[in-house]
This record gives sequence, structure tokens and C-alpha cells, in this order.
Amino acid sequence: MTTGRKLGLACMVAMFGVLGTAYAQEIKVTGRLTLEAGTERAKSKRPADAVVWLKPLSSPAPRPAGSDAQASPRRLRLVQKQKKFDPHVLVVPLGSVVDFPNNDPLFHNVFSLFNGKRFDLGLYEAGTTRGVLFDRPGICYIFCNIHPEMSAVVVVLDTPYYAVSDEAGEIVMSNVPPGRYRLQVFHERCLPEFLSTLTREITVSPEGSVLGPIRLVEAGELRLTHKNKYGREYDLPAPRSPLYQQP
Repeated sequence: MTTGRKLGLACMVAMFGVLGTAYAQEIKVTGRLTLEAGTERAKSKRPADAVVWLKPLSSPAPRPAGSDAQASPRRLRLVQKQKKFDPHVLVVPLGSVVDFPNNDPLFHNVFSLFNGKRFDLGLYEAGTTRGVLFDRPGICYIFCNIHPEMSAVVVVLDTPYYAVSDEAGEIVMSNVPPGRYRLQVFHERCLPEFLSTLTREITVSPEGSVLGPIRLVEAGELRLTHKNKYGREYDLPAPRSPLYQQP
């Protein structure tokens, strides 16, 4: 094969690769969630902050464009401000580092003793930050050991195909290749037993897919039932020694 023909073939391969990538970027998975009250305490009916993700069934999820196994971990932020975490729900790719900057004029103590990642950042003052490497998939509930009203959720996923619902319950996932997937859903106000019933297999076609209605039933303010990092109620004194065994 002549040099000219080789060059032409290489250009065609590159062109089809670009076209294939652009075509994949046009494929979307969309859906809408509703949130219904399951108890008298459950009155929110706010379908925002639900996380929906797809796990490929045929092969591992490809890495996002530009990623590298040897690259530095991706860094995200969960800000503490006005005694709140912002955002309240944060989805992070597996292997990411989340920084917890303290933007309040007081001390905070971020911790988690739940599935997904166990950590305790200890007391740290205004204007400082501490980070956590999230190296296993799961749902991680985040609290402050000083302020019981503070809570957040970090959802650690080992797939790039996910979406977080908006105030209307709408979700949009872009760049999803055609194939078979396992769909899973998380919402903070739903019991894990209920959420497991929503898991199912779906097929994404080359034209994209529209998910059927996803109906969520909430069980109340689950996040308000937590205790402090010592396993005590917040109005009980902490152990006298400032030295404690971190989880």
C-alpha cells in the first residue's frame, strides 16, 4: 500500500472515530420522578436530588474522555456555610477527593460512620479545609459533630452514567452508549428496601431512551435520626478525653 493510500485510510478511520464520538454524545436517557408521601410525617413531595445511575451489563463502564488511570484523583467540594453543606447531595466518581472547606466563622467537625466511607476530620477552624478520598462505591451520609442540623449525602459511583433530578423531578443523562444497563435509584427520603425494588434492567437504543415514570415513596426525615460520632445523642456530653479512636 502506498504512503498516500495509508494516509487516506488513516484519515477515514479518524473521521469515523470523530463521527462515532459525536453520535454517542447525542444519545440521551431521560426520565421523570415523582415523590409521594408514605407516612403522615412525609410531606415534602419534592422530587429534587434523586440520583439515577446506569451500570453496563456487558462490559465495564468506559472511562470519561480525557481520564487516565495514572492521573491525579478528581477533586470536588462540599462547602460548609451558614451551618449547611452545599450542595446537599453530591455525586462523585469512584476515586475522587472531596474537599470540605469551612466557610463559617466557627469550628466544624465533619464525619461519617456510614456505608460508602468512614472518616472523621476532627475540629477545624474557619478558612481551612480538609479532604477525603472516596475509594469505594456507596452512599455516604455526612454530618457535623457539633451541629446536628447539618447533613449531606455523597453518592460514590463506579459508572459515568448518572443524573440528579431537578425540582420538577426531571433527569437527563448524556453520552450513554447503546446497550444493556442496570438502573438504580437513590433518594435520601426513601427507605433502602423500597429503593431496591426500583432496580431493573433497561436497554438504551441508538436513538436514546425515555425511562418510564419512576415513582418514589418517601418515609420522612431519615437524616434527622443520626447520632454524633461517639454514638451518643447530641445533648449528651462527649467522652471526657479529647483523644478518641477514629473510625
